Amino acid sequence: MKSFCIKINNNSILNYLFDRFSLLELDHLYLSSNSFKIYDNVIVHYSGSNVELFYDCICSILTDTILKFYEPVVLRKELNSNFFYFTSSEKDRILELCNFDNSIKSEFFNDKYLSVYKAFYKYLRENHSVVLNGFLNFRLGKYHETLDFILNTCINRYLIEREYFEFISILKLYINSNISKISSLHLIYFNNSAILLDDNKNIIDSKSKEYFNAKFLSDITFSDNDYVLNYLLNTLPAHLTIHTPIDEIEDDFINTLKLIFEDRITVCNNCDICSLYKCINTDIKNDF
Repeated sequence: MKSFCIKINNNSILNYLFDRFSLLELDHLYLSSNSFKIYDNVIVHYSGSNVELFYDCICSILTDTILKFYEPVVLRKELNSNFFYFTSSEKDRILELCNFDNSIKSEFFNDKYLSVYKAFYKYLRENHSVVLNGFLNFRLGKYHETLDFILNTCINRYLIEREYFEFISILKLYINSNISKISSLHLIYFNNSAILLDDNKNIIDSKSKEYFNAKFLSDITFSDNDYVLNYLLNTLPAHLTIHTPIDEIEDDFINTLKLIFEDRITVCNNCDICSLYKCINTDIKNDF
């Protein structure tokens, strides 16, 4: 018989482990527990013949436990220790990026998971019990390195995000404190490109000086349509109709316009202009 003891001092983790082990469809697996002054012990017994499967089940569950319960604590501790100059709300936002940024999670999840899993697997073959807190602090060096990299990456993303919203705030203040030069404009947006029409629905020349008088552009790049944004900030239309003829999902550029111009914007996808450019887009696709 193989037995392995997991020592913890957290009721939420204790319940989580019992739930996970209870759901395992592994014959000849038994659970027991006892409590001492410092730790609660979860003891897993296995009397079957597939020892490798038993090791895999324990390592998988313990790895999930580390990522679910301990990782947020490690990230918060690192943030408080080495990046204390951020406010509480800023720290919360950085941790949100660490936890919910899909690109970060997909990029580093395998690295995190495998580093913890392999450490548990090696340890399990040589030992009969583990203190999870101690294992986290002294046996998971590579995992900590990955978390440090993720944290620094998310801090950089937060700083870019903060600069973005500061710039948006400045532009909104500018718009609200100046008089509109044009009553209305139309913006046709498809295939990630923007075309501007004047109030009479004529295409605005992209070589006009308003396009290239780039006083409103910053180091922040919203999209390939930065000069369109610059034109809008030069002319300050009282109303902007955004036409999305092929029902595109709104991207960063459209969302930026909405943030800056707020209630001046109307989004349309079913008018004469939309129908015309929908046909044009179809013809372009057919040519290929």
